[in-house]
Amino acid sequence: MRLGGKLAIITAAASGMGRAGCKLFAENGATVAAIDIDRERLEQVVAEIKAAGGRAIALQADLSSPEACKDVMKAAIAELGGLDVLWAHAGIPGPAAVEDVDLAEYRRAIDLNITSALICAGEAAPAMRARNGGAIVFTASVSGLVGSPASPVYSAAKFGVVGLAKSLAQRFAPDGIRVNAVCPGLTETPMKAVFLGRSDDDEGRESLERRVMASIPLGRVARPEEIAHGALWLASDDASYVTGVALPVDGGYTSR
Repeated sequence: MRLGGKLAIITAAASGMGRAGCKLFAENGATVAAIDIDRERLEQVVAEIKAAGGRAIALQADLSSPEACKDVMKAAIAELGGLDVLWAHAGIPGPAAVEDVDLAEYRRAIDLNITSALICAGEAAPAMRARNGGAIVFTASVSGLVGSPASPVYSAAKFGVVGLAKSLAQRFAPDGIRVNAVCPGLTETPMKAVFLGRSDDDEGRESLERRVMASIPLGRVARPEEIAHGALWLASDDASYVTGVALPVDGGYTSR
């Protein structure tokens, strides 16, 4: 098992890629601390992991609050008894607008996409040093590798996440801590409808969806499990000489 005996934290764990990651990491031997704002769905995924013979705990928190983010990371590390792996997955699309942008919505998007990643990494590093190393995985996006005209705030935040991963990879390397980012393409999650719905009318939305699908060489969107497998590889010892990488899992979108 790729994560046998490892202690792991996954944020935004109640649905989509995070949920898939919790189950996959547990199947691969990790004890998982699952963090999300949605307590009901969070407890469901933990119950499913335990029913399958895995080990997991649920911790509820709103990671857009820096204080709550710091507190829940401390609590998770204490309950696990240490930390080997962090998948900082939390994020939201943020506002589509630039003109007359809703600044409160903008700040929440920045806080959840990049500030929470920074805080999670800052709390994780000392715990990983105490265990002679570890692996941090951030969720960025293909929109952190190429600009997104429909989602400029999201794109800016995810470019920041990629930069954070590359910078921390150098900063933490002497401690044996690897830091990478997984960069999903369009994926079958609740966020898919938000990104494809960024048009004022049905005709515009249909046109946007056609253009997006035409831009993916494999001709389909990803399944959440496919992104989780990318994160699992980056978190595992199979990637022991990989750090500072932004890994596209995107059906070839960024190969153009």
